[in-house]
Order: sequence, then C-alpha cells, then structure tokens
Amino acid sequence: MSSLQGAQTSGPGDHPSHVIQIYPRLKQVTAQCLTLQVTAAQTTAAVIQHAVATLGIDTQRSYSLLELKESDGEETVLEDGEHPVNRYFLWPPETHRWHPKSKGYYFILQPLLQEGEAWLEELVEDYDDLCRLPELSEDALLQTLRKRFYKKKIYTYASSILVAVNPFKFLPCYYNPKYVMMYENQPLGKLSPHIFAVANVAYHAMLNRRLDQCIVISGESGSGKTESSSYLVHCLTALSQKRYASGVVRTLLGAGPVLEAFGNATTAQNNNSSRFGKFVQLNYLESGVIRGAIIEKYLLEKSRLVCRDTSERNYHVFYYLLIGASKEERKEFSLLQPQEYNYLQQEDLSIEGEEKLRHEYKRLHQAMEMVGFLASTKKLIFSILSAILYLGNVTYTVSEEGEVIKVGPDDVLSTLSDLLKVKQELLVNALTQRRAVVSNDTLVLPYMLKEATTARDSMAKSLYSALFDWIVLHINHTLLNRRDMEESVSCLSIGILDIFGFENFQTNSFEQFCINYTNEKLHHYFSQYVFNRQQEEYLSEGISWSTIAYGDNEGVINMFSKKPTGFFHLLDEESNLPQATDGTLLDKLKQHHKDNPLFVGTAVMEPAFVIQHFAGRVKYQIKDFRVKNTDHMRPDVVLLLRGSERAFLRQLVCSSPAALFRWGVLRATIRITAAFRALARRGAQTGRPTRPNMTLDFSFDHSDEQPLEKLMDSHSLKHIVALTVNGRTSQLVLHPHQRKKPPSISAQFQASLCNLLDSVGKAEPFFIRCIRSNAEKREMYFDEALVLHQIKYSGMLEMVRIQKAGFGAKYTFEEFVKKFWVLMPKGAAATSEDITKLFQNMGVDQSTYQMGKTKVFLKESQRQRLQETLNKEVMRSVVILQRWFRCCLIRMHFLNKKDAALLIQRCWREFYETNQGRAAIIIQTAWRTSLQKSESQDEGSREEISKSGPGRQRYDTLRAPTLTPEVWEEPRLVVVILRNWRTKEQIQWLLIVCFYLLQDPTISLFPLMSLESPAALAASSKQPQHRPGQDSFRVSNPSILISRATRGKQLKAALDRDVANSKELRHLDEFLGSQVMELNARIKDLSATESIFLSATSEFRVIIKCMYAYPKPQVSYIDLLKGYHNKVNRLASPHRLSEVTLVVNLFQSMLDGFIRGLVKQEEAEPVKKTKKRRKKEKCMENPLDHMFSTYQVNIMQSCDLCGSYIWGMEKAYMCSACKLICHKKCLAKIITDCLTRCDSSTSGSLHFGVDVSVLSSPAQPVPQVLEMLLVYVEMNGLDTEGIYRKSGSACRARELHQILETNPETASLENYPIHTITGLVKRWLRELPEPLMTFNLYNDFLHAAELPEKSERIRAIYQKVDELPESNYSTLERLIFHLVKVAKEEVHNRMTASSLAIVFAPCIMRSPDADDPFLGMKDVNKTTQCVEVLIMEQFRRYTEKMQNIKELEYAETLAIHQLQLKRQNTVRIAEKDAEKDAMQQINFDNDYEKSLIERIKSIKEEKEDLACTLPDLEQETSDDNLDNQWSVSSDSLGSDRLGSLDSEGQ
Repeated sequence: MSSLQGAQTSGPGDHPSHVIQIYPRLKQVTAQCLTLQVTAAQTTAAVIQHAVATLGIDTQRSYSLLELKESDGEETVLEDGEHPVNRYFLWPPETHRWHPKSKGYYFILQPLLQEGEAWLEELVEDYDDLCRLPELSEDALLQTLRKRFYKKKIYTYASSILVAVNPFKFLPCYYNPKYVMMYENQPLGKLSPHIFAVANVAYHAMLNRRLDQCIVISGESGSGKTESSSYLVHCLTALSQKRYASGVVRTLLGAGPVLEAFGNATTAQNNNSSRFGKFVQLNYLESGVIRGAIIEKYLLEKSRLVCRDTSERNYHVFYYLLIGASKEERKEFSLLQPQEYNYLQQEDLSIEGEEKLRHEYKRLHQAMEMVGFLASTKKLIFSILSAILYLGNVTYTVSEEGEVIKVGPDDVLSTLSDLLKVKQELLVNALTQRRAVVSNDTLVLPYMLKEATTARDSMAKSLYSALFDWIVLHINHTLLNRRDMEESVSCLSIGILDIFGFENFQTNSFEQFCINYTNEKLHHYFSQYVFNRQQEEYLSEGISWSTIAYGDNEGVINMFSKKPTGFFHLLDEESNLPQATDGTLLDKLKQHHKDNPLFVGTAVMEPAFVIQHFAGRVKYQIKDFRVKNTDHMRPDVVLLLRGSERAFLRQLVCSSPAALFRWGVLRATIRITAAFRALARRGAQTGRPTRPNMTLDFSFDHSDEQPLEKLMDSHSLKHIVALTVNGRTSQLVLHPHQRKKPPSISAQFQASLCNLLDSVGKAEPFFIRCIRSNAEKREMYFDEALVLHQIKYSGMLEMVRIQKAGFGAKYTFEEFVKKFWVLMPKGAAATSEDITKLFQNMGVDQSTYQMGKTKVFLKESQRQRLQETLNKEVMRSVVILQRWFRCCLIRMHFLNKKDAALLIQRCWREFYETNQGRAAIIIQTAWRTSLQKSESQDEGSREEISKSGPGRQRYDTLRAPTLTPEVWEEPRLVVVILRNWRTKEQIQWLLIVCFYLLQDPTISLFPLMSLESPAALAASSKQPQHRPGQDSFRVSNPSILISRATRGKQLKAALDRDVANSKELRHLDEFLGSQVMELNARIKDLSATESIFLSATSEFRVIIKCMYAYPKPQVSYIDLLKGYHNKVNRLASPHRLSEVTLVVNLFQSMLDGFIRGLVKQEEAEPVKKTKKRRKKEKCMENPLDHMFSTYQVNIMQSCDLCGSYIWGMEKAYMCSACKLICHKKCLAKIITDCLTRCDSSTSGSLHFGVDVSVLSSPAQPVPQVLEMLLVYVEMNGLDTEGIYRKSGSACRARELHQILETNPETASLENYPIHTITGLVKRWLRELPEPLMTFNLYNDFLHAAELPEKSERIRAIYQKVDELPESNYSTLERLIFHLVKVAKEEVHNRMTASSLAIVFAPCIMRSPDADDPFLGMKDVNKTTQCVEVLIMEQFRRYTEKMQNIKELEYAETLAIHQLQLKRQNTVRIAEKDAEKDAMQQINFDNDYEKSLIERIKSIKEEKEDLACTLPDLEQETSDDNLDNQWSVSSDSLGSDRLGSLDSEGQ
C-alpha cells in the first residue's frame, strides 16, 4: 500500500536493473501491460510512483501493488518497504524476463480503497458510446462525459458522431504514431473512441465508396477545434504514408504552424483561438495517394490588429518575433520591446513563458522552410510585420491653427519608410491626406484627426490582410500538383472544416456578428443532415418510425440573410449612404425586427442590440459596424505601396498575380535585350568582344529581392487564384483607380460561406462535436454547468436519441444481394422476402433491422456481424475449392502414371515374348564365325612374319578400329561395332580398354580409342599404380587434357573443397580470364570445341561475378563444375554433343590447376583477414530488433520511454515496425523488444515457418536453407523450362522438407528434381509468419504501385523497401537478384519478369487483413505490379552494370597488351644501345609502365566494385556514395599476371 505523497524513489545506484511487467486493474487505463525497468534496491512505493507517472493517472489517489500466483490462487499485497525484485527472483526461471498472465506469475496495480468506498464505482461499466446508455437524459449524458473526462478519456461516440471534450492539457497517451497504426483499418466502434478512428473511417470510406468525404468540426470558441483539425491532418497524412508524394505532405504539415502563427491569438476563452476560418481539402488519387491540397481561408479578424479587449492579445507571430529574434534580426528589422508598441499594449501586459515563445519562433522558421519560404523571403515577411507595428506608433498632432495635422515622430517615420522602401514624403502624404476625384478633377483633402487615425489603422489592417492572403496563396501554389492542370485524372477528396466557434464576449462587434451567423448555418446543416434527411428517408421507405422533434434555427438565419429586411441587406444599404451612421443603422434594425421574438431591443440610449441564437443570447455593440463593412485598402495606400522599391511589397498589393508575373517576365526580357545590345555596341567600338563587368539582373525589377520563388508560370497562378477566389481580397479593392465600388465585407463573406456549404453538401459528412470543459482554461477541470449548457443548445440529447433509434447501415435490395450474395440461398432474388429469410436463418434479432420499400436498414452491430459471417463463408468456400482442385490434380497425375505403367508393361511383354532366345542364337553364331575367320587369318599372318624377319615388333599390326566420337557416345552403335570385331588383336584391344575403364571410369572412350596401337597405350601406362604428385599427360590431340586414372581420387578430393570466400571467386574469375585471353592470342582459327569452351567460360565468369557480393558463398568447386557442365550442354548443338565431355575435361583440368595453385599459396602465405564490404547502414542504432529512423514531429507528442514532451518540428526517433517514438538520448533506455519483429518463443532449430530475423544474423544475412536452395537452382536449373511455373513431386518435396527442417547440412539436393527444389523455395517464403514485404508496409507498397508516373512509382517502392527490417531487406535483396538471373535466361526457361512476379507476389506480399479474403483478391494486380517493378528495375541495373564491367575488361586487356609491348620494346632498346639517350628512353618507359600498372589496378578495383553492387536493392544515388565503399587489394591469383609482367620486365 502506498500513498504517492509519501513515496520516495530509491536511487538505482550500482544495482543492475531488471524488467518487470505490471498489469493495471484500472478502468481508466486501456493498456494491458506496463513494462518497467526496476533495480533490486527500489521499494514498492518507488515502483508504484514510477508506474503511476508512466500511466499518467491520478496522482492524488493511493495505489497498491499485488503479486499474483495463479498456482496458489492468492494475491499478496506488497508493503511499501518491500522489494518487488526479490519476489520476482522466487518465480520460475522461465518467467523472469517475460511474465505474461498465461504463465501464472505477474504483478497487479490497483487503487487503494478508502473507507466506505466500494468497487462498484470503479468497476461499473464505462459506456464509450452514448447510444448504449440504458436511460437517455441530459443528466445521464453529462455524468457519462464527466466520468470519462476524469479518466482522461476525452473522446466519446454518439453512434458515428464523435464528441470531444477539451481538457486544456496535452495528453501524451493519445497522439503518438502507434495510435495511428492501432486504428488503421479498424471499423468505428471496435476500439475505444478516438479522433484517429474518425480520420481512418473517412479515409477508407473515400477509397471504398469512391465518394468525397468531409469532416465538420463544430463547437464554441475554446472547445479545441484547431487542435482537432491538426490531429486530423496529421492522421490522414500518416495513413496515406506518402513522404514520397512530391513534398505535398511536408508542405501540408508545415502549413499548420505557419497559419496558426499568423492567424491565431490568445482570447479570453482560448489561448490558441483561430481568428479566421479555414477549409482544408486533401486531394487523393483513387489509390489513396495524396495528389495535392487546397486551403481556403474565411474572414480574417483584422480589427484585432489595432484594438482588442483588455485580457486578449494580438496575433501570435508578433510575440514570437519580438521575443525569439536574435540580435542581428533585431537590428535588421529595428525591433523594440513589446511594451513599446501601441498595437501590443494592454492592461498588465506581461510576457510569460519567454522560453516557449523562443521555441515557437524556431518552430515557425522550420515550418516556413517546409512550406517553401527561402531565407530572403522570411526576412521580407518579418520586415513587413515590423513595419505594421511601427504604423501603430505613428502619432498625430493638431497645429495651433487647428486646421493642419502633423504626423510623427520623425524616427518612427524614418524607420517605417526604410522598412517599406518608400519615400518618407510620400508616406507622410498618404497618412495625412486623401485624394478625391470630382468632375474629372483630383482634389487633395487633408484628414481630420479622427480620420487620420482611422486611415493609419486601415493601412495597417490592409497590409496585414494582404500579407496573410499572400502566405495562403504561396502555400496553395506549393501544394498544387501541376498535373491537375494538364491531366484529367479523377481525384477524391477529404475536406476538414475548421471554422471559428460560437463567441459571446463582453464586447461583441461586427466580427462576432459574422462568426455567429456562420455557426448558425453550420448548426442548421447539422440538424438537416442528422434529423431531417434521415427521418424523411425512414418515412419515405415506410418503415416503422416515431418522429423525433428537434430545434430549428431557420428563423435566425432568415433574420440575418433574407432580403429585403435581413441584417446584412440593411447593413449594406446603410453603408452606401454617405449621411448614414451607426445610430441610423440601429434604428432601422429595430424598426424592421421589433416584432421578431428572436430580436431583443435594448434601451434607447444604449448603442446595442440582442439576438437569440441557438447557443444563447448575444449582445452586439453597433459601433463601427458600417466602417468595418467597408474597411478596404484605400487607393492612396495602394499607390504608395505600389511605388515601393521592394518587389515583395508590390506583390502583396497587386490586383492580379498572373498579370504581375507576366509583366515581370516582359521587363526582365527587355532588360536582357538592352544589356546585350549595349555590349554589342561597345564591342563594335573597341573592335573586340567585351565581357560584361556587371551581373545581369533577371528579377522582375531593379531591387535585389527575389520574386515569388514557386510561381513559375501565369497558368498555375490563374489556377490557384480561381480555386481560392472566395478567400482572397477582391481585385477591385487593390485597384489604384477604382471606377466601380467594391463589394462589402459582408457580401463577400456571404458568398464565400455559400460556396463553402455547397462544397460540404456534395460530400459525405462526418461530425465532431467539440465541448469546452470550463471557461477559466483550467487543466482537467470539468464545469458541469457550462458543459450542460452546451449539451442543451447543441441538441445532443435529440442527436443521441435519433442515432440510437436509427439504423447505421442501409442498402438497396440490389446492393445488399450484390454484397452478400455468398450468404444468400441459391436462386434468391433482390427482394425483401429473400433477404428476410436470410436474417431469419442467421437468427438476427428483428429489432435490429427493418425492410423498407426499396432498402434494408440495419444496426451497425448487425452489419459487422454480416460482414464477419461473409468473410468466414468465403474462406470456407476457398478451402473447399482448393481441396477439390488438389484432389482432381492428384487424380489426373495418378491416371496418367497408371496408363504409362500399363503401356510399358504391355510393350515389355511383347518384346520379351518375341525376342526370347534370339540374343543367345546371335551371340553363338557371331562367336563361331569369328573363330573360323581368326584361324584362317592366323595362318596367313604366320607366313608374313616368317617372310619379314625377326625384328618385327609383336604388336605393330594391332590397330584400333576407325571410330568417330559420335560412334562412341552412342551405346547402341558401340554394341554393333564390337559385335563385328573378329580378330584376336581386336579382342585384345578391347580388354586393354576395359582395364583402363576399371581404373578410372571417368575416362572417355574416344580418346582411349584414338591411340594408334595397344603398344602405345601400354607404353603410356607402364606404372598403373597411383603415385601422388604425378603430372597429367596429353593425348595425341594437343587441345585435350586427360588426367591419369591414378589421379581420379585426388582430383575428386580437390573438387570437394568449398569456396572459402568471395575473394577466391575473384581469383578464379581472373584466372579463367587470363586463360581465355591466352587461348585467343595463341589460336586464330577456333575449332568447334574451342568455340564452345570460350562461350561457356565467358558465361560462367558472369555467374562467378554475381557471387562477388556474398561474403561466404555456399558453393563448392564440384558445384561450379556441374554448373559449367550445364552451360556446355546448353551451348553445344545436338550434332555436337560429343564435344561436351572434351570441353568439360579441359575445364576440369584448368580448375584442378587453379586449386593446386591456391593450395600452394595458402601454404606459403599467412592467412589474411579480408575486409568485409559494408553496405549502407539503414539506421545508426537499432536496439532490441527495433528499426529506428529519424522522424520530424508535426504535432506535440510524448516520448514513449521518458514520458517528456516532444514539441512540434523537433526531430525524434521512430521504429518503423512498432511505431515506438522517443528522443535520441532515450535510445539507450530501451528495454523491450520490438514485438512486431521478434518472437522469443520461436525455436531457433527450425527453418520453415520461422521469422526471418530469427534465421538470419550479421554473419549470415540470408537464411541458410533459402541460400542453399537458391544457389542450387542458379547452378543447375536456370535453363529448365517453366522452372518456377511447374510443380514437383509432392512425396519428394515432403521428404526433402523434412531433411531441411531438421538438418539442412546433410541434404543432397542433386538427388531431387529441380522442380522439387523450386517448389520448396516458394513454400519457404509462404510459410513465413510475416512476409518479406511486411504487413505494416503492405498498404504503402500498394499505394506506391499505383502512382501514375513510372519514375515516382519506382522511387516510392524503393523507399518503402528501404524501410523494411534489416533481415527482411537482405533476404528480399537476395531473392530479387535470383529472380533477375532467372529472367535473364528467359529464352530457355520461358519465365519473364511478369510471370515471375505472378508466381512470387503471393509468396512475399500478403494482406494483413486475413478475415476478409476479398481484399487479398482485389489487390492481386497491385502486388504483382509492385514485385514486377522491382524485378524489371533490378534487371535494368544488372544489364547496365554488366555492360560497364565488359567495357572495363576490354580496357584492362588493352592496358595489359600495351604493357607487354612496352616491356618488349624496352628490352630490345637496352640490348641494342646502352648510351645515355637510350637510358633516358628506358627511364621514360619505366614511368609509363608504372602508370599502366596503376591504371590496370584501378580498373580491377572499379570492376570488382561494380560486381559487388550487382544485387544491391538500394535507390540509385550519386556517384559520391562510391567513396564510402571499400576497395579490394589486387594481391590475388589473377594479379599473378601483373607479377609475371613485372618479372618479365626485370
């Protein structure tokens, strides 16, 4: 038992830390388990304090820590002074690191009950949906929201509507990236209420229904609408996961802080109140990729700039600038202290939290960079802000005569003119007088004192409004996707409406008048959609329904806008009358609406009126209504600013940005032409070309400031201006010579509001109701009276009633049958009777659905039940189809084998019966005939010998029969020939051949038969016994090398040697290259055998180069020989098959020579440590299997480790797998594994169905079994037709699978068909618990595959591949490289890149939603395209790199040839003449030799680097990255050629 006030944390000291899991028994905590790092010295009180701080629960309560042992069935309460780690050590060893509840030993944290307190209060059911309340009343709604609020559950559902209570505090457990992942693809209501759930449902509804969506956020000022809109934008951009979408997401996330700084301010009700309305429209492709965005702003509160209530502040950006600016910036912008500016003065002005303001200033800088503002542009913006503040310090004094006013002080005017880059005289004129046109005459009239002050304030407000408009225009242009202007691509959108909340201040003016009218319109739209439309549909369909009454505010809306007596119409009339005043306006309002109950008059002398709004009565002060309705930038001010030397200022007040751009281009062109003509004239005068001694100015004017950075053409400007015309100042206002009166502010506002509601009405809406918890802005304080007032006026009770009684899902009969046809009985039609039968068969409660005339209405719970039943039925049908298909396939194979066996048996019996005894008769006949002929020949030969003399050799007459290689390769022909041999010499010859075949069965028959006589054969083998170290001998054909029979075993033992590392492969490649080069140099006319040898060796060298990147290739020299044999078989034509053995024997002898040389070198040289080739590290620190990458925070979040805040625009580390986010300094504190990538319960002895991270390691990045299978296929099966299309024997596959599963080292893959091997490759990939292209990146890969541009598609896919875990990345890289090798042999195996993608896409990409099989089937095309893009791109890179390697080899050959010639010439010169000139020539040649040698070495290194990067799956970058790659030394066997050249030169 512990009270947190008295708990003291024990210091860790030198004690080692241990990991314990605590399971909270608290209703307000949604986490199932809390993991803490605890030392043995920490007490129970310290552990409780740590747990409470981590969970963020009420620290005023007392809690207890319990130890639970399920084996004993007891819960032990730990005392404050006990040590939990000591208890932890008494548990079984298997529960020490992880102790889940399933193991029966764990800790529990629960609140300590006070006296008289019952568990019922704590364990009572918590309703997260107001529609589930058993009794509906305003008090029940209030108590439910209050209870959830104090449990820090600020979100509550009302069916599909989200209710959010503002806590005036950042809750760290709500908005981290893991919550975005948690709510992804989850239906509304399945998890606890959250604003991310609404964003997720809107996003997927847009994709599934192909309809635009809109999220309407409503509530009064201070209810948290701005924060909610920021969270929605953050979640929607995170759901699309499109950091590669041309910077749209980056700009969009940076736009929020910029607009908040310039458009938000501190009010009496809210510390971050939006003083303008905005509508953010996110545009998506149909695949879900963000294509662009548009931000529209409405009614900026300009009057706040010059006057406010005493407790309120100006816009945030002024305080950020004045407090956060550096000394250099303060000097450059002439900044003063906030108290020295009249526009910032207020009662008790005290700038609190200066450190926070400095941080916000840095955050503003970063956000402006994200939006696209250059450093020069930011300086221009801040200089304009400083000028606006200085305008407030301009003062007026009346002269002694009382007729002329003077403006000052002089230092303020001087600074102001310098900031605006205008002449001080013109500035003074604009501030003190105005121009009027009367009968085509221009009159200059001085201002009165009050008029001058109004003109000054109007200039400041207009300038700030123009600056704000320009910022919004620039952001929209940056968010513009230029293809939208060129292509007619259908797009979808999600709109987020963050409009100003209902306001009721002490002093309410024209701004509150317009704001509250907007809220009336939104409330009317909400009521019409939720109540009116829904009930009308129920009544039209004829279902049983009781009408629910609701409040209608249409009368208030008509009082504002209905002509001719509406407030806005009367206001415009009075604004156009020159003699009208605010008093006449008030009198007219009272005259027309005195009988309206919604209009409440005031006392005669009080300049105000009261309106009964839906949220209560509001008193408006009539002062300045007319002025604010016509508060435009005056023509004199427009002329002044257009005459500024600063181009940026002229851009702010231009009436048409496109026209300004065109004029700027024209002026720049004229200046360039004039400059070149002047240079030409000067050159003609001097007679020589003249270089310009100045820098040509390509800007729009003579100023040294840049124009709009992103506005590159007038077409895009026109497009943006047309899209945002509602939010921009009218062009007539900014025209210096106004011929037509511009529209009033109220008229512009009504037009923009109507367009906004039209846009919202065309989309499917989602509603978020924000509630202000208290009026004092206190953290976590719930004011029941204030919340109850908001519940009443918003009609929340009626809303909950209609949502509870209504039906959340509706389908037409045709739509229902089309969606759920699998569940429908056979022959069912789209009628209400058949659908009702389905519901009855499923046991659906009749109260949860109703059948209308054309539609069926369902409760949301029943819709989810139907969907789950559909998924299960589809999966059952799929399993049945697979079972029957396998059955039919096996049956067909069995019948084919049965027919083949019967045919073989029938043929054999027929042959046996026909030829029984015939062979014996033929043999006897042939033998007798041969005996007779041999006797007659012996007699004739004796006579010849007696005549020739005694010196005759005994075996001279013995000669081999004339046989060709083709004959000896055909066994049937050999039998026929041997049957015709008659003489004893021929029989003796045959016995000698058989003797040597017994000694070495690998010897080819034809080379043995090519010897001239048995004497020559006997002489060649006088010592038949095996002697080590004997050299090979060469037969009569010099191009064929045959090893002695006695060296067979030694050669076989040498070939059994495994390739130690990639360095041996490079040596072998160089060795073979030198042999090929020698053969080409020695022989001009190649024979057929030599041509095959050269072609096969060249292709085989390509295979060897492909293995360079593997540190330890799993291949032996026997495997290399077999692979070479396969190459020769493919290259040899059918009529030259006899030459295969000759070529293979030649290669075998060369391989034997290389191995013997390698062994000698190993014996002579010590073992050197080879440098490992380093690939680009994907993350600096990845503890405990996490995959961290840098992450820029856009909304304030909290570190998952230390719990402290991570402010917006800060850099943090985020795991791409589990979405854990933390500070960089907290990486060392991580004590939990990445649960999405690590499964500690998996045994490491298995090789199938195990996560890749378990099977791989830094020493072996690719799992052993997969590497074995891929290497074998590459050596023996690339030429097999349909290598991955055809399936192997199921019995052989099961047999090999069992061997590979238990002990892969003992597997002999050569004993199995190649299709069995390839089938196991696919099976290994399919059985992975998580596919290579992981579940959490599945949707991102699909979105990337659907990008329209090929380059963007490739870049996006590779970027997502780079986010894979390291083990998955390495394995995928190896697999794709293998598929590239397969696709390269398309001519032989008939496997294209597309066919390989079709086969392997289901193996390496699987849908994470296994419940809905239709999703996986819909995504087949996308997954196949994604894999095909990888294969095709890697194939292209492979081809380019191999071409570069060939060019390098050619350059290397030329360099070596030049070196040989140079050395030969040097030797001849030295022999011929030893004079001084000759010695100088020799020295010159030596230098030339050294340069050649260096060149050869550099070519070798570059070639090896290219070969090592063949499998790389990284994105193509610049060549600078090659500097980070290691280079291989040239002291290899292949460099022996250089050594021989050196010795030759010496």
